Amino acid sequence: MPELPEVETTRRGIEPMVAGRHVRAVHVYDARLRWPVPSTLAACLEGARIVGVDRRSKYLLFRVDRHGVPGTVLVHFGMTGSLRLVAESLPRGRHDHVDWVLDDGTRMRYHDPRRFGSMIWLPGEVPTHPLLDTLGPEPFGSAFDANYLRTRTRGRRAAIKVILMDSRVVAGVGNIYAAESLFRAGIRPTTPAGRIATARLEKLVTAVRGVLSEAIESGGSTLRDYVDPEGARGRFQLVYRVYGRAGLPCRTCGATIRSIRLGQRASCYCPVCQSR
Repeated sequence: MPELPEVETTRRGIEPMVAGRHVRAVHVYDARLRWPVPSTLAACLEGARIVGVDRRSKYLLFRVDRHGVPGTVLVHFGMTGSLRLVAESLPRGRHDHVDWVLDDGTRMRYHDPRRFGSMIWLPGEVPTHPLLDTLGPEPFGSAFDANYLRTRTRGRRAAIKVILMDSRVVAGVGNIYAAESLFRAGIRPTTPAGRIATARLEKLVTAVRGVLSEAIESGGSTLRDYVDPEGARGRFQLVYRVYGRAGLPCRTCGATIRSIRLGQRASCYCPVCQSR
């Protein structure tokens, strides 16, 4: 599933190419995404100017203005979704479900083999939706710090990795980047969140930001389907320390990477570098 770095990489690649453009037409070839593409999407978008593209957690928000009426299109990639900018003449593929045709002829094409993504219209100046309303602070924002984490984890016995992946606590930290951040912070994923001292939580906050920043600069991770808006694969998977490396030697100490199940997800860690 595309996580925050993949979504942010997409945003950075697309926004300079679409901001200020007008939507000439919208073609919905298959509306059967996780939530059906609204039948009114074309009417809401055709003739609208794309004001900008924001990101909230793992969601993209396309802010538009149609004859003075503002709105937002909320896009989520699900497990296999991606957005690419393609020439108008490029034939549609089997898993290409939605095209936005821009005034310069470029098509912004939504591709999703498993159709677990979504494209939702939100009217008004300030987008509100149940998918957004419960999200915690962004990991790069000032609200996400050690004191905040200490407050949210105090007295909790849940494993720190489960807490870190809870979007109500912090937005957008999925399995891959939670595992890599805990490795950098030297914290075992099973450690009860409420037992971690503030000083170690400070290291974890720094690790989360560092891992996400480096992943964004590397274009994200490509494990199966993800490509950026130009069709390039991410590169961060080439430097994983623990994720997906069960049974392999730790790149730092040489110990064998172990794998356990946490929250119904595989979780890899180094028993030496993450001793507690």
